[in-house]
Amino acid sequence: MTVDLADAIYEAAFVPELWSKALERLAQLSTSVGTALFLFSDGRPTRGRALDSQHEELAAFLTSDTLPFSASVQNVCRAQPSSFVDFDSLLTNEEKANDVAQIRYRSMGIGAHLGTAIPMPSGELVIFVQQRLIESGPYGRKETRLLNRLRPHLARASMIAVRLGLERAENAVNAMETMGFPAAVLSDLGRVRATNVLFDRLSQVFLTTAFGGLAISGREANGLFQQAIRAMREDREPLVRSIPLAPREDRAPLIIHLLPLRRAAHDIFANGDVMLVATTVGASAMVPAATILTGLFDLSPAEAKLATSLAVGLTLKAAAAEQGIQVSTARYYLERVFQKTGTHQQSELVALLKTAQPLSHG
Repeated sequence: MTVDLADAIYEAAFVPELWSKALERLAQLSTSVGTALFLFSDGRPTRGRALDSQHEELAAFLTSDTLPFSASVQNVCRAQPSSFVDFDSLLTNEEKANDVAQIRYRSMGIGAHLGTAIPMPSGELVIFVQQRLIESGPYGRKETRLLNRLRPHLARASMIAVRLGLERAENAVNAMETMGFPAAVLSDLGRVRATNVLFDRLSQVFLTTAFGGLAISGREANGLFQQAIRAMREDREPLVRSIPLAPREDRAPLIIHLLPLRRAAHDIFANGDVMLVATTVGASAMVPAATILTGLFDLSPAEAKLATSLAVGLTLKAAAAEQGIQVSTARYYLERVFQKTGTHQQSELVALLKTAQPLSHG
């Protein structure tokens, strides 16, 4: 994965006509012939983007009475895997033989499908799908690993794309109002260029500093924030771009996301370099809380699975056994999770991951 590809993904969030180019690069990365993203939400039509060569097939999917309700699509929506997985692994042999989507794609010469489902804090579900020709065989660990490294970037870009409705952000004011999230545009030095009203209301969270700078309440969270700003300024990949804040009596838990503004997005936001977006963790019938919390952090699939297991009450030893790993490996994953969430103890992590609604496991 390159920083340049991640930047292209973020750029497409604000300039949706560029999704085709970003998806083309994802296809090249995974040696795929097709790739697409789909936005699913309660009570709204499915929306999507695909490669230029797939426009007719995308239109057929979005207008079909059967394809969005095929077993392969329904199973990935239900499972909401926290990593890229082979869709065949979610299907029974009978479903593989009779699934309308599988039959359609096999007739077109398409074989393996590699995809992931990414839940949004506002309740929508975003699915990214990669496709290979039958003669190319299944996806391997290399392609899966590369795509999983990009998954947190895809999650944050999708969050913006969902709120903008896959429409182009024409200017900073319009985009920041339409998103409905507390948001600020920062320079590469972390100085505030613009804010919206929702951001201004969180003065107990976002603290102004000298020369127009910004800090986040809470030593650990602010440390992660300052490290991320510094890394982005130096064109390095930050340890985290999504920073969790534990709930307090006066507010719900927050996740603070940092998105680079490059190329066209840089122009839209008046030459700003970073967009800061704060989201609360909501709930819907479509998305369980635990999946949201792990889905939008910079956790690897193994780290996310461990964190979710701990959040629902398993001990570290039991969580390791459930994942089929050594306790020493689980401790290594836990240390990584601590670094990325600014926590130091398992009890702090569990408290951070819990929301007002109970977490479900499975």
